[in-house]
Amino acid sequence: MPHASLSPARDRPAPTTPAAPPADLGLEERLALVNTAMTARLAEAAVAYEVNTAHIPAEPMDLADIVTVPLTPTLQPPPRSYLTPVAALLQRAHHRLLTGGWCSGALIDEDGARCMLGAIRAEARGDSGLEASAASLLLDAVRRTFGGDIDSVPSFNDAHGSGHVPIRMLGQAAGLADARGL
Repeated sequence: MPHASLSPARDRPAPTTPAAPPADLGLEERLALVNTAMTARLAEAAVAYEVNTAHIPAEPMDLADIVTVPLTPTLQPPPRSYLTPVAALLQRAHHRLLTGGWCSGALIDEDGARCMLGAIRAEARGDSGLEASAASLLLDAVRRTFGGDIDSVPSFNDAHGSGHVPIRMLGQAAGLADARGL
């Protein structure tokens, strides 16, 4: 079988003619070219970001942890006081944390802020039975929301870096106590 021989002209790339020098572009044309190039680069970077971060698991956020005040600043009437003793105690503790501040790691800190249990204890005013009932119901509400592996109210309180979730849980526990007639 005969083989075709390559001629030296086929082995070399075809001669290229030098490109004509670009015409002088005005400022508007140069800006339009740069804008087009940057748009293409940004689109490519966005795709690369999506590909590079697709494997990272993301937990959905609860808006109740983020939005804590009304969106329109209007004067709100105070909430209706609960009539049952445990619900009223939890509601007062909730209000105390909202107004006096929240802390972790201590019942009360040097600024007067309190943890969940510290607010309940302050609002119980020495009634240990009422305090125990409120703490028990609060722990029940926390476990219903976050699972049964929560050991105690103080451990739940101290597990958070801000007071948003603990304060919200006190409010939810007050509603639960009212629903149960406690």
